[in-house]
Amino acid sequence: MRFLHCSDVHITEDYFALPLRKLGWRRWVALVELTAGGRAKAYRNAQATLSAIARDAGTHGVDHFILSGDLTAYALEGEFRAARAALGPLASTPARCTVIPGNHDVFTPGAARSGRFARHFGDLLESDLPDYRREGAFPFVRLVGEGAAVVGLCSARPLPTPGLSYGSVGQAQLEGLAALLKDARLDGRAILVVVHHAPKSPANHADGWHHGLHDADALLKLLPGPRFAVLHGHIHQRYHHPATQDRPHLFGAGSSTQAGKEGYWLIEVQDGLVVGGTKHVPAL
Repeated sequence: MRFLHCSDVHITEDYFALPLRKLGWRRWVALVELTAGGRAKAYRNAQATLSAIARDAGTHGVDHFILSGDLTAYALEGEFRAARAALGPLASTPARCTVIPGNHDVFTPGAARSGRFARHFGDLLESDLPDYRREGAFPFVRLVGEGAAVVGLCSARPLPTPGLSYGSVGQAQLEGLAALLKDARLDGRAILVVVHHAPKSPANHADGWHHGLHDADALLKLLPGPRFAVLHGHIHQRYHHPATQDRPHLFGAGSSTQAGKEGYWLIEVQDGLVVGGTKHVPAL
């Protein structure tokens, strides 16, 4: 079986064409990152790049498409609409596509309170095993064929101020995941757990406190060995830490649409195990 994993696509509106008073102070601060930081230029073609990645899923005979968060630059309605449009037919059914939110998708308290992500992607949060939900839609489960399951977690939460971008899965979701893993319907399946924040950095260390997944160790303890993989984004580097006896595979896929660094993972599952992955560049 084959899975396409991309992340941190950051579809970006033209912020200077929008009324500043409607953006809110958090996005005013973010304008510095868009301009001086070069983010607007880096993601100018993000929608077209995501569309190309979605088309590649068909070219490569992918069984399931996974996007591990940060669909938007700063959680505007138009950015969510454009991300959904870029995915095209892939997003028409949960059987083919898993999408979870990232910290940029809950960038403002208003976006989080109004459930903006769920308004555009809530149909993709359906679960084949809904009894294990503990926090809203999460964890949700997608049974893929006879040999794999995809589990979606949410680590993205509104934070007090821009500049902080840490996350946590939380005890409720971890308890739901632990219970789920004992379900006999998952026996013999590889388990791909999708979360936005990175359990480990490219150097195989914990990420910084202000940026990292605060309960990474608790998550990894539940997923020992090559039957399991954690698919994440957040850190804008593409890397793979192979599984050990005590830890799952870790695949970081960010950022899939950044100009000059476009790409994604094709992850292979065989006989109920995650056997590896290869990096690919979209056919733009």
